[in-house]
Amino acid sequence: MGSAAGTPAVLLRFLQLGVFLALGVAALGPAAQGSRKDAWLLLYFAWQIRKVNVTRLCRQRSILTVNGQFPGPTIRARRRDVVVVNVRNHGDKNITIHRHGVDQPRNPWSDGPEYVTQCPIQPGAAFAYRVILSQEEGTLWWHAHTGFDRATVHGAIVILPKHGTAFPFVQSAMEEMTPIILGEWWRNDDANQLLEDAVRTGRDVKPSDATTINGELGDLFPCSKPGTVRVRVERGKTYLLRAINAGLTNDMSSPTATGVVEYADAPPAARRGPPAFPATLPAVDDADAAEAYPARLRSLASEAHPVDVPARADERMLVTMAVNLIPCVGPNAACSGPRGDRLAASLNNVSFQNPAAVDILGAYYRGGSARGVYDADFPDVPPSLFNFTDSGIPVAGFVSPFTERGTRVKVLEHGAAVEDTAVLGTESHPMHLHGFSFYVVGRGLGNFDEGRDPAGYNLVDPPRQNTVAVHKGGWAAIRFRAKNPVRVWFMHCHFDRHVGWGMDTVFIVKDGKAPEAKMMRPPPDMPKC
Repeated sequence: MGSAAGTPAVLLRFLQLGVFLALGVAALGPAAQGSRKDAWLLLYFAWQIRKVNVTRLCRQRSILTVNGQFPGPTIRARRRDVVVVNVRNHGDKNITIHRHGVDQPRNPWSDGPEYVTQCPIQPGAAFAYRVILSQEEGTLWWHAHTGFDRATVHGAIVILPKHGTAFPFVQSAMEEMTPIILGEWWRNDDANQLLEDAVRTGRDVKPSDATTINGELGDLFPCSKPGTVRVRVERGKTYLLRAINAGLTNDMSSPTATGVVEYADAPPAARRGPPAFPATLPAVDDADAAEAYPARLRSLASEAHPVDVPARADERMLVTMAVNLIPCVGPNAACSGPRGDRLAASLNNVSFQNPAAVDILGAYYRGGSARGVYDADFPDVPPSLFNFTDSGIPVAGFVSPFTERGTRVKVLEHGAAVEDTAVLGTESHPMHLHGFSFYVVGRGLGNFDEGRDPAGYNLVDPPRQNTVAVHKGGWAAIRFRAKNPVRVWFMHCHFDRHVGWGMDTVFIVKDGKAPEAKMMRPPPDMPKC
């Protein structure tokens, strides 16, 4: 947005995306008489969930979209803006929308995970999400948080700094490229049907047939060359590239999609020819490179961007992640998972199970714990201790082969400093926490040593993240302060099949004493189960 009120061209583009800007910008801010950089906007987006037909890999399929777009529309705002996204469901199934990486201070009602903070939006119904951009800047994204819907229901969020300020890394002449969103595509199968089949049979989800760049596969796939994503640049200019991984399954067997960076000032003959291709590509399973990069990340730790990492922890948790099995039982049980049982996943050997017909946040708000919606007894440590990162320990490929279902949550006092040390077995898992950004204070290989490893923590300038992935056979330690009185925040693996299998849990944060430390009241249009 070029200015607080926008230019006619910007407004036209916003209206094309279904966006309306509130008038009287400065008056909407917390300080009506404040300077321009203190002003904020109230932005309205009108989104329609509906199916459209698209053709990929020479085959037409009907997919779920927002406003008929795949990927969906980009949300552009500034830090401290408030965005209202009115979602009307014209699809044929329930759906919710989550803003990945937005903390939503005091407002868990608009966070999005189904049966955790809300009942889903049913076909024909609508819900207005109120998105509060408090501290966020940079590139985030939004996606559906129901089943495998985020395969096609996702898009970018671009959050610019407040007026009068800039990103610390932006050069004056830097220009932006279109956000690049990576995804997955199944040629003959609906992603949600694949998930339903996997849940019914107990087996794994069928791998995707291809990866995508902004919904397109590129010129190496049949019938896909005309749709190849092309990004135009000019020689000598510096560009800001925003990249988002919206993949669901982390399946490394899917072929690599391609796009083209095209120099606008190149001769026409050069632009018509085949694009140059790298002689070699990095190995998709180069674990050492994948571990080395995040280990170098640091916060700025400056006056303009202070670091607020807790110096000590009031609550300490040691959480192990595993892919497990659940026995296939019942009079007519017939499962096709390993050993004839069902695939599952767990944290500390608890395979999380959503309530059937109520959301946890609503139940807690109404005192539902007494009615048995959930149990506040998620274990702080694994039920048994052994060498979690030894690849020789798993039985037939599984750590602690059997697990138990349960809706077990962790309750935190308001303001508590929490340290969560995640230990991974033989596979990496990107763990995402709703409602909080956390500091990654340590990481390493092998089992976490409580007597030795904390001495090497970085409490000066650790990176601030909302998702942490760890080298397989290693660990990562995160710290955050539970100041967001949401009551209910979701933590889960971001491989969606692992969420369905139970690799998730919930943090319930109690209200504080001050008014600003209490959760907002639910909006009147909350969806009903």
